[in-house]
Amino acid sequence: MPAPQRILFITANRIGDAVLSTGILDHLLRLYPAARVTVACGPLVTGLFKDVPQVERVIAMPKRKRSGHWVRLWAKTAGTRWEIVVDLRSSLLSWLLWTRKRAVFSGTKEPIHKVRQLAALFDLDPPPAPRLWAGPEAAAKATALLPSQGPILAIGPTANWGGKQWRAEYFAETVARLTGPGGILPNAPVVIMGAPGEEEKARPVAEAVPPARRIDLVGKIGLDVTAAVLARCSFYLGNDSGLMHMAAASKLPTLGLFGPSDERIYGPWGEHTACLRTKRSFQEILASPEYDYRSHATMMDEIEVDQVVTAATALWRRVAQAA
Repeated sequence: MPAPQRILFITANRIGDAVLSTGILDHLLRLYPAARVTVACGPLVTGLFKDVPQVERVIAMPKRKRSGHWVRLWAKTAGTRWEIVVDLRSSLLSWLLWTRKRAVFSGTKEPIHKVRQLAALFDLDPPPAPRLWAGPEAAAKATALLPSQGPILAIGPTANWGGKQWRAEYFAETVARLTGPGGILPNAPVVIMGAPGEEEKARPVAEAVPPARRIDLVGKIGLDVTAAVLARCSFYLGNDSGLMHMAAASKLPTLGLFGPSDERIYGPWGEHTACLRTKRSFQEILASPEYDYRSHATMMDEIEVDQVVTAATALWRRVAQAA
């Protein structure tokens, strides 16, 4: 029996970038249905690949001094003859491994969506959409956390930087209107989501939701269960974050809010998504005298609650009509 084809897939540290790379991984799984895949990625994102078919190993790469994380990865992979090495981090390592094929991402300074940039590595058009995988264990945990029936609104009120975070009181008001009489999801349960350490940021939003309809999961579940939870939800609203990209990859109607980040590159991907940004473009915010990347003060106040409710309603109706 011939040795199985082996693929090394080196992807991102951050959740959003790792999610956006999953379309390429899915393409490879289809192209090499008998292959065994090793994924190398940042420690925060290993849960994304826990339940991926054909993935036999996930190597976490915590950053070390003097590029020690790359040395460790080389030690764990140099003894394998790879069918293909895919390096989305443009490292020297990919050129030091034995492989039949090699695909190394170089990126571009042009404002082209990251999904399209990655697809160009394999000349794929249309680009393969990001996707998530959730196994039976994750699905069972999600089932235990959520109501058994009815629509659910998912909210991502946090971000990895305060500048990208819409005010909690605006999220609270928007949730009340979307789930109130005449809203797109009247009386729907609300799932509040976020990463460990973001509990205080999300608390005002969670506390504004009536306890009978509140499901506060901030910092309480891993990425595999997060994927399973999102698959059960009906609509997602959130800041530009990895969680937003997970929602979009779940094929959930997803509305992303943007200010000091570029939706042309990092907007949620898919026909079931939409972006709403500040009146100023990313470039205008970046060039403004008050811009300070060290500050965690929000730069999202130009977005009004009425705008978000209108955009969410329009997206909801558009997706419903398409279905």
